[in-house]
Amino acid sequence: MMIMSITIFFFFLSNLMMMMSMILSKKSFMDREKCSPFECGFDPKSMSRIPFSLHFFLITIIFLIFDVEIALIFPIITLFKMVNMLTWIKTSFFFIIILLIGLYHEWNQNMLNWTN
Repeated sequence: MMIMSITIFFFFLSNLMMMMSMILSKKSFMDREKCSPFECGFDPKSMSRIPFSLHFFLITIIFLIFDVEIALIFPIITLFKMVNMLTWIKTSFFFIIILLIGLYHEWNQNMLNWTN
């Protein structure tokens, strides 16, 4: 009986907290700036065909690719003491080779040059 009452209490408490969060998170006013999408610093309400530099987009993609690779390399550091040394070296070299191949490809395609 005690467990049932505790369960019901937490059920109502969680529902009360969800309702309070819904009430408190309502937008109190709508203005033009908050309702409009953010478009890379450009005003979306004005001319929509403003020339956009593709180089900024490519730099962003390069950053994301190498950022994901670095995020995959970090757990390898913690596995150093847990796994066989040969397995650790093979895995580390695999990721480093992928990074170097990607860097070479970007360099070969002249995407790393700031000026065209």
